[in-house]
Amino acid sequence: MKNSLKFFLITIIILWLFGFLYIFSGNTKNSYSEIQNNYDDRIDLVDNEVLRQKIRKAESDLIELQNKNEKNEELIEELKSRAQECKEKFDNFDRKNVNSVQLDSPSYEFEELRRKIFHDVKDVSYYINSQLDWLKNAKNFDNLNKNIDLISQQFKERINVLIASTYNLSISNHLGEWRRTESENLAKVVQKRFTELQNPEDCNNKKKIICDMGKSCGYGCQMHHIMYCFITAYFTNRTMILNSDGWRYNEKGYEAYFMPLSETCRKSNAQQVGWNEHNDEKAPEIKMPIIDAIVNKPSFLPLSVPKEILEPLKKFHGDPFVWWSGQVLSYLMRFNSEFQKTINQHTEAIQFKTPCVGVHVRRTDKIGSEAAYHGIDEYMKYVKEFYDIEDLKNSKKTTRNVFLATDEVGVLKEAKENYKDYKFFVDETNAKTASLNQRYSPESAQGVILDIYHLSQCDYLVCTFSSQVCRMAYELMQVRFPDASWRFKSLDDVYYFGGQNKHDVMAIYDHEPNRENGEIELRKGDLIGLAGNHWNGFSKGQNRRTNEIGLFPTFKTMNVIDYY
Repeated sequence: MKNSLKFFLITIIILWLFGFLYIFSGNTKNSYSEIQNNYDDRIDLVDNEVLRQKIRKAESDLIELQNKNEKNEELIEELKSRAQECKEKFDNFDRKNVNSVQLDSPSYEFEELRRKIFHDVKDVSYYINSQLDWLKNAKNFDNLNKNIDLISQQFKERINVLIASTYNLSISNHLGEWRRTESENLAKVVQKRFTELQNPEDCNNKKKIICDMGKSCGYGCQMHHIMYCFITAYFTNRTMILNSDGWRYNEKGYEAYFMPLSETCRKSNAQQVGWNEHNDEKAPEIKMPIIDAIVNKPSFLPLSVPKEILEPLKKFHGDPFVWWSGQVLSYLMRFNSEFQKTINQHTEAIQFKTPCVGVHVRRTDKIGSEAAYHGIDEYMKYVKEFYDIEDLKNSKKTTRNVFLATDEVGVLKEAKENYKDYKFFVDETNAKTASLNQRYSPESAQGVILDIYHLSQCDYLVCTFSSQVCRMAYELMQVRFPDASWRFKSLDDVYYFGGQNKHDVMAIYDHEPNRENGEIELRKGDLIGLAGNHWNGFSKGQNRRTNEIGLFPTFKTMNVIDYY
């Protein structure tokens, strides 16, 4: 019985254990499946989020790419348009290429005249050599002077033909129009800069140059003083203020004749300091001394030109500083409306017209001090020469007009009596007011301004460059012509600006000197400080390499252009 019960209990326990294991094993399997499922779900969730981010990034990149493509398409279209435009221009150029070459090439007339000049130069050399040989071998001296006069006359005629031909060559092939266009365009740039500099937006804070018109000298000297002040203002980027109250010529001051130098900035408003080479950057206002009082002169003072205009300027003008000074002076001498009426009335009264040669004869305050005496015949010699060349240039006779300005009334009478083939434009009133006892008066100032204006309107000047009036007329003449550097004959000095820096010329050929003639040696590239031109084929100066002072052939040198 006990065994049966024991067997029964063991069976029950075994069945219970199997049941328990069955139940436990089933639950475990379900739990594992759930965990596995949860894990898979989480993996799927992470994968989906990553995928969504990638999709969003791809969508963003696609949109950006589409935008870039749109811009590229616009750029492509623009490039296509430009390419088409270039193609059309090229096609037009290709079709017109032959004509273009013909326009750029010299004309037959140009080349023919060039060849003619070359042969005429050779012919002059043949003529001179033959006449010199004849003179050396001459045995009969009875008519020597007569023969020399004949040689001189024929030589002058040949030279005049060459000068006329050279001038005509210089304006052919539209070169004259090119020169005028270049000059006018550059003048606009310069005058615009002057206007901007003299009319600053903030006058109170603008640095200034103060210029006093009370320099103890004549009108021309005072105007050149103002020019030097203005040039200083330009190169130091300052506005120039002109003090002219109580001017010795006219108590009303500068503006009695000329327009104000500024519309927005006309008064000093700060403590002024005297010129000092070390304070030009710091001082608000600098009062300028006379140019001769500056010991160490800045490089920008005459004869320098602004470097920003040098390249175009030197192409069309023979003396760049003179053109530059003409621009400065023309800005300073802009007539006010009232005085412009006086100018017009005076022009009509003396019946002034061109072509005309301006002759300025200065006598009363220069002879024996700054200049030698020159008779009216010396001046008229070069007036005749100019008109002889004009007749050759134009192949016809030209009316020989002369505007004669002088401070001596007797000169006017002498000229009219001795040169009846010439028509003289004169104003005896101006000559009288220019005399020493009436020089510093409003009438005298008006007279000298009128003389300078009409001299500058002439086609050629015969005068003495020792006179500031003559140099002013020459400077202003540069505004009327694109290149008037050659339109003068000075009976004494070369052109200069009082108080200027050095004036150098450079040797372009070697020269073996004739010591008996006082000549100095030149080597190509030598710099020579110019002292003057003797107007006989030789100039005088100091060779900066050898320090020798003496004469040298002018044609073996050329001007050095200074710039800043």
